[in-house]
Amino acid sequence: MPSTNSELPVPSRLPGGLKLLIAGGFGVGKTTMVGAVSEIAPLTTEATITEASRGVDDIALTGGKTTTTVALDFGRISIADEYVLFLFGMPGQERFWFMWDQLCIGALGVIVLVDTRRIEDSFDAVDYFERSGIPFLVAVNEFEGAPFAYTGAEVREALQLRAEVPVVMCDARSRTSAVNTLIALVRHLQTLDYSTVRPAAPRPAVPEGSFI
Repeated sequence: MPSTNSELPVPSRLPGGLKLLIAGGFGVGKTTMVGAVSEIAPLTTEATITEASRGVDDIALTGGKTTTTVALDFGRISIADEYVLFLFGMPGQERFWFMWDQLCIGALGVIVLVDTRRIEDSFDAVDYFERSGIPFLVAVNEFEGAPFAYTGAEVREALQLRAEVPVVMCDARSRTSAVNTLIALVRHLQTLDYSTVRPAAPRPAVPEGSFI
């Protein structure tokens, strides 16, 4: 029997099976987060980065990353014997964005992972979910060796987030930290009135290199 996680809040006004997404740029830690929390062996669609993709996939700050998600990652975590979170990691590279619309079908909420060393890689995911109307939070994956530590307020300003979008700090490698991020997302979903959730208007264009 899979282990349950009693530390997670039992959602109110939400269905028993919750489909949640983990999004963000290439190499930001989506596959790592799914693997850190899943109570089953996670399904991954990792492919080796080839010479043909060098110059297309920027691996300068990804710690020697040699694989990339080409379709999705999938994991599952149980809540109080009655609820299950189905976690889908989304591909980050632009050439795989055609998968996003399909993966979003039935999704209740999203974690957008951010690497502050490459903040611009997060703009597209934030824009997409603002326009789709799917509730999301931003989780800053605190990578070792990042040259600067930014506050949640600074990240919020850089991404031009609306006031109601939560910003949390996390370590995608840590089960405890990743579970706490899921807790934050579920609590955020509990506060929403789904009868009034509507897609947000498009944001103004962000000038290149404008972070902080």
